Amino acid sequence: MSVSEVPGPTAVQASSAARYRSPARRAWLRFRRNRLGFWSLLIFVTLVVLSLGAELISNDKPLLVKYDGAYYVPLLNSYPETTFGGDFQTPTDYLDPFIQQKLSTDGNWAIHTLNPYGPETLNYFAKEPNPSAPSRDNWLGTDDRGRDLLAQLIYGFRVSVLFALALTAVGVVLGVVAGAIQGFFGGKTDLAFQRFIEIWGSMPELYLLIIFSAVFAPSISLLLVLLSLFGWMGLSDYVRAEFLRNRQLDYVKAARALGVSNWQIIWRHILPNSMTPVVTFLPFRMGAAILALTSLDFLGLGVPPGTPSLGELLSQGKNNIDAWWISLSTFAVLVITLLLLTFMGDALRDALDPRKRDK
Repeated sequence: MSVSEVPGPTAVQASSAARYRSPARRAWLRFRRNRLGFWSLLIFVTLVVLSLGAELISNDKPLLVKYDGAYYVPLLNSYPETTFGGDFQTPTDYLDPFIQQKLSTDGNWAIHTLNPYGPETLNYFAKEPNPSAPSRDNWLGTDDRGRDLLAQLIYGFRVSVLFALALTAVGVVLGVVAGAIQGFFGGKTDLAFQRFIEIWGSMPELYLLIIFSAVFAPSISLLLVLLSLFGWMGLSDYVRAEFLRNRQLDYVKAARALGVSNWQIIWRHILPNSMTPVVTFLPFRMGAAILALTSLDFLGLGVPPGTPSLGELLSQGKNNIDAWWISLSTFAVLVITLLLLTFMGDALRDALDPRKRDK
């Protein structure tokens, strides 16, 4: 080796630093090097955070009102129309031209959200019949009931993401527990679980959803329970395979020889080394959960009526072919969301691949 080929102090220090990083730190650095996956994570987290504050972005109630020298917060409190010079004791409609005129004269003012419509707000003062095309008042148009489409998409996205997070969390817990018990104990325990999974997995999930939807009132909690009963089986197979492999390794045998209990071995030793497939599949499971909720809503078996839903908007788009803005905007939201989750999943899979090495 020539002198020029001998690594300098900087290269040696960088190699040594990379060697002593924790596995989680090395995985995170590999994930950040995947620019597509990293930016997808940032964009997705930003969209979720914004949707969590949807009431501050899209709402038919002003954030703050000054009227006759007094300040009001309609976002937190309900005020009758008489408070602002109206004639009735009914809740104030802040989109009423009469109320808007009262709140914009004689030193009165109101601070509205960026989009002055809520998910259930009907635009009674629309200039075109519903569903109306995108306009200055409704940036993405309205649906066939006169509701603002942008507000529907914002709140529907939040419902879909929160439902997907809950369904993914429940499925991961059930799948990890079932797979860990199967893979660690093996033998008759594994055999009995496998036969149960085969029988349980052969049950017609869609028919059960139809039956329960006819018997019980539709609700998000009921839908979450029903989908969770079947959503854990795919993940349990991967966890089972990891436990079957890891339980034969030397560190597990050493722990047994030291008298460590089975549950301590599972929790402290095998489980942390078997979480790679669990973490890798999280974005893909979230995408599948969003698609499942959208499909059920499209068929009328999902969330209760009146709940903002991407599936319901797709159904409206199917029933109103001429209203192209309904299908196009809803489809765009779904495609962007699923693409972001897919890019994140690909980057996460590469970051946790044991064959990858730091350069």
